[in-house]
Formats: sequence, C-alpha cells, structure tokens
Amino acid sequence: MKFAYAVAALVAAAASVEARETNANRLARGLSPLPPRRMYTPSHASEAKRATPSGTPSSGGQSCSTGPVQCCNSVGKAKEDVFSMILGLLGIDADPEALVGVQCSPLSVVGVGGSQCQATTVCCENNSQGGLISIGCIPIIL
Repeated sequence: MKFAYAVAALVAAAASVEARETNANRLARGLSPLPPRRMYTPSHASEAKRATPSGTPSSGGQSCSTGPVQCCNSVGKAKEDVFSMILGLLGIDADPEALVGVQCSPLSVVGVGGSQCQATTVCCENNSQGGLISIGCIPIIL
C-alpha cells in the first residue's frame, strides 16, 4: 500500500511540473517568442553602493582629496596655445585634454581675510609648480 502512495505521489509531482517550451518550438508553430525570464533575484549587494554620484563635492566644500581648493586666474586645456607654451617652457609633458590652471593660489576659509575667489575655483591633482601652473584641475562650485 505504501508503494502505491509513493508511486501516486511521484506521478502527481511529474504531472504538476510543466514542460517549458522553447522559443524555437513556438516560432516553428508560428507563435511569438516567450518574454524573457529573470534567471536570478538580485541581492542588496548588487544595488548601488553610494547614495550620491562620485562627482558630488564633499559637505565641507573646502577641501580636495589632492590638496587645497585653489583659485586660478586662468583655466583651460593643456593643448591651448598659452597653456602649451607655459608647459613647454617648464618641460612638463601633460595630456592635451587635461585642464590646467595658471597663477593659482590656495583658498583658506571663503570670505575671511579677502580670500574670495574672483576667478575660477578648482581642485588640481598636480600643484608642484609653486602656483604658476597646476595640472589636472576640476572646476568646483563653492
């Protein structure tokens, strides 16, 4: 008797499993293809890890990861005539598309001691030329 119940359960389980037809079978019969199936459930780890884009300035707004916020009198691409001439005279090889700043000075606290920037506020990667020229600049808004 137990054997009969086991066989009946096995047959019921096999009958309940629906054979999934393929898109090839459906197309051969003139039917439209099946909609795509989700083969996995995304986990929370696959979601975005940060709430803000990476280009968002920090809450302080007064610091860069590469050094102090600077005020440059002129900012442009390294391939522009003026900037390429200065880079050439200094013997600096820079990417032609890199933004460079000329006559840059670090900003302290904005509005204190007349340190407001009347030109372009930037954050630069390479400030090794003593403020004459800074390479790899990103304009920032204070």
